[in-house]
Amino acid sequence: MHERHFDKVVAGVSGHAKSIKLGSGLDPTTQMGPMVSETQRDRVSGYLEAGKKEGAKATAGGKARNGAGYFIEPTVFVDTKPGMKVVKEEIFGPVVTVSPFTDAGETLVQEANDTIYGLAAGIWTRDVSKAHALAARLKAGTVWINCYNIFDAALPFGGYKQSGWGREMGEAVLDNYLATKAVTIAL
Repeated sequence: MHERHFDKVVAGVSGHAKSIKLGSGLDPTTQMGPMVSETQRDRVSGYLEAGKKEGAKATAGGKARNGAGYFIEPTVFVDTKPGMKVVKEEIFGPVVTVSPFTDAGETLVQEANDTIYGLAAGIWTRDVSKAHALAARLKAGTVWINCYNIFDAALPFGGYKQSGWGREMGEAVLDNYLATKAVTIAL
């Protein structure tokens, strides 16, 4: 988040995270259900502990919820550094890290790409030209601009690096079922 807006955005995201109602997927008022298993809850809890141990501060959430179910509180971490586990790895839980930046230049791109993963990225800006320039430099299979988690059956979805192989959806999905062959003959 640009440093000009950092405090305001962290307050807004943290406030929203704290307001999310956890509960059973059968309850129509539930906004977020549990982790899929005890193993996944424990895995995400391990990330939360690693984040705190490495110096990150939770402005919302930060722990598993006691009681029935495999619930993790929606968590917002600040005071993170590029090399932290919660920044570099895919958590697959309700955890977000927010770091300030001053310029959307090379340092930001290097930090964003400094991971073995690359499933998706999000850019929020009023400057569409800057957004396109940044999106082209991010090593992620999907880049959402001024939105997030928007899918369409015509758009291919899949990651870069260790965030999967091939693409789901769109015409690109056909590559998963085809074997291209080149045949060369000299006459």
